[in-house]
Amino acid sequence: MILITDSGSTKTAWSLMTANGHHQEFKTDGINPMLQTEDEIYSSVSNQLLPQLGPNLWAGKVTAIFFYGAGCTPEKKVLVSQALCRIFREAAISVESDMLGAARGLFGSKEGVACILGTGSGSCFYDGKHIAWAVPSLGYILGDEGSAATLGKRLVGDILKNQLGEDLKNAFLTEYQLTQADILDHVYKQPFPNRWLANLARFCHAHLEDPRIYKLAYDHFDSFVTRNVKQYYDHEGVMGDWLHTKPDGLKVGFVGSVAYYYSDVLRNVMVAHNYKIAKIVQAPLEGLIAYHQKDVVPTT
Repeated sequence: MILITDSGSTKTAWSLMTANGHHQEFKTDGINPMLQTEDEIYSSVSNQLLPQLGPNLWAGKVTAIFFYGAGCTPEKKVLVSQALCRIFREAAISVESDMLGAARGLFGSKEGVACILGTGSGSCFYDGKHIAWAVPSLGYILGDEGSAATLGKRLVGDILKNQLGEDLKNAFLTEYQLTQADILDHVYKQPFPNRWLANLARFCHAHLEDPRIYKLAYDHFDSFVTRNVKQYYDHEGVMGDWLHTKPDGLKVGFVGSVAYYYSDVLRNVMVAHNYKIAKIVQAPLEGLIAYHQKDVVPTT
């Protein structure tokens, strides 16, 4: 049996696959080695995943784990690997970035530009095997255009700066039972402010029919396309040479809850830039299951 994992800062999806191709899916809290220690990751998996799996499923029977996660940079992914090794002692463990997971989930073994729009955001050019080139995300403070966290940050900033009108301001503060002091405390003093801001972004989706909110969302995704996607069309190096050999042009795919729930706005932005969307999926796990189907081996 193998475990395939798609982990973000907010939630983690696990798929347990057997040799006959059957799979079961489980959910736990997000895992991000940029924000958690090895011991915290170990506790999260031990306390949340193992009770769902049960000892008959995991003890010595998981032969491989393919973990794709937010914050899994070359320097940080060792924390995830070590935490998993302490639990699944017999398993071969591979830890890669959520960006590679998105690319494989979207395109399998074919090339394309993969974009993540979830709690955070990211993008890359995937050559069918590896990430060949990527525009840096930089996180929700310096970047993460298109993400829920940055959308929440923009919303809160506009609310408190009186840019969206008293009616929306009152509706927002009432719905979330917040004051300005509460907001500043959560953002500057409490842990995981990105998760908290991402949760507030739900207000935008609920009020998307309001022209002021629609414009906020449109500008948000336009920023992502302008500062990220456009670079893959304009890049003069590998991308430029590659584009000249592809008569169908550049395939761009999106994965993540934000891309999925704001798909109409996102499509309008891409059309305005004269770019095509190959596909939008809420999560990459189904594509990753198909990609790793060949890795499932019989167990005794």
